[in-house]
Amino acid sequence: MEPLFRARVRAGDEDSFRVLFREHGRAVYNHCFRLTGDWSVAEDCVSLVFLEAWRMRERVEPHGGSLLPWLLGIATHVVHHRWRTARRHRALMERMPPPDLLPDFADEVVGRLEDQKRIAAVRTALDQLSRPDREVLALCVWAGLDYVATAEALGVPVGTVRSRLSRARRRLEKLAQKNLDQDTEPAAAGRQQTGDRHEAVRPSGENGRGPW
Repeated sequence: MEPLFRARVRAGDEDSFRVLFREHGRAVYNHCFRLTGDWSVAEDCVSLVFLEAWRMRERVEPHGGSLLPWLLGIATHVVHHRWRTARRHRALMERMPPPDLLPDFADEVVGRLEDQKRIAAVRTALDQLSRPDREVLALCVWAGLDYVATAEALGVPVGTVRSRLSRARRRLEKLAQKNLDQDTEPAAAGRQQTGDRHEAVRPSGENGRGPW
C-alpha cells in the first residue's frame, strides 16, 4: 500500500474509499456471510461496514499495511450488533402467541445428499459456537488473516487468537459430528419402522442390485 493512502483515507478522500471498497468489498462481504449465513443480511452489513469506516476514518493509523484487518474488525462488530438486535427481536416474538402449526415436511428431505447433511451440520455447529469462537474462525480460517492481523481486527492479544482458534476448531468438529449423528440416527430408525421386516432388508433395484 502506498505511504499516502492511509493519510488520504483519514482525510476522507472519496476516491480512496472507492479504492478501499473495490479492493476489499468482496472480502468484507464473504466475512459477513460466514458470520451470518444469509447473503441478503451480509449485503446489508457490507453497506453498514463502509458507512462505519467512513465515520471512523480518523482512527486509521497513519502507518501500516493493508486496511483489510481494520475493515474486518468493523465488520465483526457490525454483525455482532445486528445479532444482538435480532436476538432481542426473537425474544419479543417468543412472547407472542404461537401461530398455527405447519405441516412437517421432514420426510421429503430424508434422501438429501451426504454433503448437504454435513454442510447443515457444520452450519448448525457454527451457530452453537460462542461469538468469539465464530469470529476467530471467520477471520483466520475463511478470511485468511494471520494471527497478528486477526488480533488487530479483534483488538485482542495474539496469544488470545491462538488459543481461541485452537478451541474453536476442536469444538466445531465435535459439534458438527454430534449434529450429523443426531440427524442420521432418527432418519435411519424411521425408515426401518416403515413396512415389514422383509421389506426393510430386501435389496432394491433389479436382480438384487442397488439403485445406482
